Amino acid sequence: MTLARQQIPVLGIDATPLKVAELMDVLEGFVADGTTRTVLGHNLHSVTLTHSDAAFRALYEDSDVVLLDGAPVLWLWSRSRKASGAVMDYRLGSTDWIPALGQVAGLERIAVIGAGPEANAKAVLRLEGIVPSATVVGIPGEGWNDSAEEAAAAWLEEQRPQLVLLGLGMPLQESVLQRRIGSLPPAIYCTVGGAIEQLAGIQKLAPRWLGRLGLEWAWRLILHPRRVAYRVFGEPWVLLWLLARRRLRRNP
Repeated sequence: MTLARQQIPVLGIDATPLKVAELMDVLEGFVADGTTRTVLGHNLHSVTLTHSDAAFRALYEDSDVVLLDGAPVLWLWSRSRKASGAVMDYRLGSTDWIPALGQVAGLERIAVIGAGPEANAKAVLRLEGIVPSATVVGIPGEGWNDSAEEAAAAWLEEQRPQLVLLGLGMPLQESVLQRRIGSLPPAIYCTVGGAIEQLAGIQKLAPRWLGRLGLEWAWRLILHPRRVAYRVFGEPWVLLWLLARRRLRRNP
């Protein structure tokens, strides 16, 4: 199954905009196919890394699905495309689509990698409720290092999941896929950032009305100022510089 890519104006990237139901249909096809697939998401942080890290860019270019995660990416896409239905329906953060996994026929084995032991265990329990027909297993990602990565790769080989939720934060989770995707057992590998803690109820989700207004960043800034401040106030300037440099190189 090959999905058509769509260009995102200004940002110099492309994506595969999908609504929740459409993504569930795609995942169902991937499960039936049984080969290795990747599902990523684009926000301004990933766009910045795409223009500053060649390996990161290659991972996104080779991915089967690249969802519209961040509001600015969604808005720029919507200016050049006619969306079917409400534009905000195409903004899919991990916590927007994970609760719909019960709709994926044939999904019987799920693995959750990331977060601390408590959050990971609670997320596994939550997923067991979302997909009652599936066996859900988890392994924490706290203190991730080379040894933990080797152990996780061996664990995946033993468990043989069909769907893997990889929540190690960006860009660590993408780096793991860059290094390992060719040697990991066939599955759908989805990078989900902090969604494991959110599923577990340990990290509070922003009210959905804030997300629909594109103000989820403000919620995160209030809750986690040290972690989020640079991304909100500093990184957009880095991205602007990267985009300007890219434009100058293309138009000497």
